[in-house]
This record gives sequence, structure tokens and C-alpha cells, in this order.
Amino acid sequence: MINSVLPEFQEFLSSRSLAAEKNISFYAYWVSRFLYFFNLDQDMPVNSKIEKFIDKLRADPEVADWQVDQAGVAIEIYINQFLRADAAVLSGSEMKKGVDAINKIIDRLREAIRVKHYAYSTERSYIDWVKRFYGYLIDIKKKEIIDCGLTGEDVRDYLTYLAVKKRVASSTQNQAFNALLFLFKKVLSIELTGLNKTVRAKRGPKIPVVFSPKEVQSIFSHIKGKELLIIQLLYGCGLRLMELARLRIQDIDFESDLVFVRASKQDKDRTTILPKHVKRTLRMHLGKVKQLHEKDLADGYGAVYLPDALVRKYPNAAKEWGWQYVFPAVKLSIDPRSGKIRRHHINQSTIQKMVKNAIMRAGIVKHGSVHTLRHSFATHLLMNGVNIREVQELLGHKNVETTMIYTHVLRDMSNAPTSPLDNLYESGTQKKKTGNN
Repeated sequence: MINSVLPEFQEFLSSRSLAAEKNISFYAYWVSRFLYFFNLDQDMPVNSKIEKFIDKLRADPEVADWQVDQAGVAIEIYINQFLRADAAVLSGSEMKKGVDAINKIIDRLREAIRVKHYAYSTERSYIDWVKRFYGYLIDIKKKEIIDCGLTGEDVRDYLTYLAVKKRVASSTQNQAFNALLFLFKKVLSIELTGLNKTVRAKRGPKIPVVFSPKEVQSIFSHIKGKELLIIQLLYGCGLRLMELARLRIQDIDFESDLVFVRASKQDKDRTTILPKHVKRTLRMHLGKVKQLHEKDLADGYGAVYLPDALVRKYPNAAKEWGWQYVFPAVKLSIDPRSGKIRRHHINQSTIQKMVKNAIMRAGIVKHGSVHTLRHSFATHLLMNGVNIREVQELLGHKNVETTMIYTHVLRDMSNAPTSPLDNLYESGTQKKKTGNN
């Protein structure tokens, strides 16, 4: 049934190699859902409808994070490429030549990424940006796709297009640039030049949102069970989202009250604090995880994902207890790279929704997220007199300047200036008291 949805759009995706064949029908499915949503309110601007539709998907517990991403990509291709496509850009033979060239480049890109042992999420992101880049060259610049004909000017124009026409955030533009830099250097062996004239998406100085200690306690009081444990570890250890998701059993040192964070940002390891308050609850949780692991082993599964080098060096380690995830997924799933059935770690969108719901239950109106708990961890340590260098080490920051942002938040929270209005009333109250005496 799904294969019959928006057949012309599916043919467009296939002919331009903008999506894997197995995903094309799902791209059409998401677009069809968006079009139905789109027609509910004719007066709303297109960009607002897209944003509202994506927010609706994120709030749906039945829709995984990767599906939300897939829907966003599908809608963008439909709006910005399919609806504007010029069928006369390339003849049939030229079209086939271009598609074959893109497919070969994508295969080489995927191979180069895996040689570097990049995360699967990075692989998906880079491939997606490269496909968008080639779609831009075909539909906007009307350029014939052959890798030897690409230049730094094409990249510059695309990045400028993202900033000016698409109005993307600076972090999004940087992500696109990193993907194209990898493509040109590692796959096409083309030197990128002339990027100094690129229009950059602007990002002003940002001060992080921080919860007060009372707000953190309020969040804790509105949740329980595994959800409470996860949020307590995010805050109490100062962990990033994926650092918590990827924690292994052997990364928890109960005797030394330490958590080992492996291969984090910039592929660095570090240690952070294991809060004594959660040790008992965490031991009980791991007891349940062990029962689940033993059941998986009895059912013929139980092997967890390990980096390629470790798989070769320790072929039996994948089934060992110490390598299992602290927070495993509820269901077994197929590894998209190896095709093996495994129990992966908890999905990142599950954690994000968990934190968002806890903040809402607590009645906190700040725009908080998982990372806000990490910001709060750092700020509260500084409030308690911990040296900023120690905080830097616990957070895994390369430069202390990055950690210094929390001193501004600390200043705002503890030494905020008094409003002239408050001074006026305080002064009047003081005079009244003096007169009465």
C-alpha cells in the first residue's frame, strides 16, 4: 500500500538518488502525512507548518527520533527540489550518468567514513548533507554532476544558499561544511579554496539556561523509577545525552565513586563523579538489566555492539556482562551496518522526551533540555566553591574558556543588581521604620 503513495515523488527520489531504495516509500509516506496536515490550515506559512508538523512528530511516543529526522529530510526534498524540479535539466542518458556518479561517490563516502570509525549517526548525517548538496547543484545551479567538475566555489555557493535562502542556524551550516570538507578531502581529493567569501550564518553570544537547585529538586519530585535514575545521573554526573546512553556496565566504579566516560566529544575519555545518593538505586537497576541480558543469552542473542577493532581483538567480549549498556533498549533491533539482531542502548529521543515531560510536570517555564541539566551541574559546582579547573575536567572541556561561561551565569544568579524600583520601596520602608522609632 505504501509503495503507491505519491508515485511521481518516489520516481523523482529514485532517479536523483536522493534516498536509499528501501527508504523511498517511507519518504513518500511522511510527505503524504505532511500534506494532509498542511491542508488543515491554509493560512499558516509553509515554514511554520513544517515546524509545527515536526514538533507534532517529536511529541508522538510512537515515532522514533530517526523517523522524525527522516520526515524532515523528505519534506525538505519535496518542497525545495521536487516542486521546483526542471525535467529538462538533463536528458535521459545524462540523468543516468549523473545518478550513477552520485551513487559511486556515496559508496566511496560511506567506505571512507567507516574506515575512520565515525559514529553511525555521523555517517547518516554526512551522507544526507552530500545528497542535499548534489540536489542543490542539479536543481538550483543546473550543473552536470561529475566529481572532477566540482570546485570550492560550489561549496561556497551552497553554504551561502543555506545561510541566505534557508536561514539555517550557524551550527547547521557548520555541520554541512564539515560533511562537504570530508567529501572533498577524503573522497574526491579536491582542495577547497575560495571559501573566505562565504556568507556565514550568524550566532551571537549565548548564555546557557540553568536550573536553580530548587528547580532540580522539583523535577526529581515529579518522576520516579528508571526515569528518575536517568535524570539524576545526567545532572549528578554532568553527562551529555549520548554519554549517558552509551554507558557500559564496566564504566561504573562503585568502589571509587567514579563514572568513566569513553570516546566522548573529540574521542576523549574522562572520569566524572558517581553520586553516592544513586548508588543503591543504580545497583538495583543493574540487577534487572542482568536478568534481561541472561534472557537474551538464553534466546540466542545477548551480543552488544563493539567497535570493529575490539570485535576482532576480543571476539567473545560482545556477550560479556561488563560490555552491556547500563540503559538498554526495550526491544531487540537490527544493526543497520552489520544486519545483526542486537539490543542497542536506550534511544536518545526517549531520554529527551523523558526530561521534557519531567520539566513540564514540575511547572518550570524555562526552555530546558537534557543539556540544561549538564549546565546546572557545572554552575552548582561553582556555587559550592569547586575550582573551575576541576569543573573543566569533569565536563571534559578542552579549554577553560568554554567552562568560563558558567561564571557569567553564576554571577547573574548570585550577584544580580537590584532594580531601582525595589530600591525605591526598600528606601521608603526604611524611612518609615526610622520615623516610627
